[in-house]
Amino acid sequence: MTLRPFHLAFPVHDLAAARHFYGAVLGCAEGRSSDSWIDFDLFGHQIVAHLDPAAKAVAVSNPVDGHDVPVPHFGVVLTMPDWERLAARLVAAGIAFGIAPHIRFEGQPGEQATMFFLDPSGNALEFKAFADDSMIFAT
Repeated sequence: MTLRPFHLAFPVHDLAAARHFYGAVLGCAEGRSSDSWIDFDLFGHQIVAHLDPAAKAVAVSNPVDGHDVPVPHFGVVLTMPDWERLAARLVAAGIAFGIAPHIRFEGQPGEQATMFFLDPSGNALEFKAFADDSMIFAT
């Protein structure tokens, strides 16, 4: 089976802030839009920011490898070079990381580069990469 792009729709309280964050900061190309939603190309996947002026992020976390991981969150598994470029781009943009770019599960099955941060509406995002993609589902 060939992996297909996923589609994710999520709430934002400010479309202009979402357009800037996902477009200018993350570098996502913009697709269709209206006065209540915007499509973005997130590394080949379709995400849609839908306006909900009352949107509030849920402040829940679970401990993972010594960090409090926000739940829910979304993101993409990138190649290591793409992850490194994105991390450098976000650092240069002054993004406040909830969990700064680092290697998680170092020396263990599933070792991965990861980082967490919030969009302007408080939606948590995680981007990760594996030096060896066979470790993505390692136990």
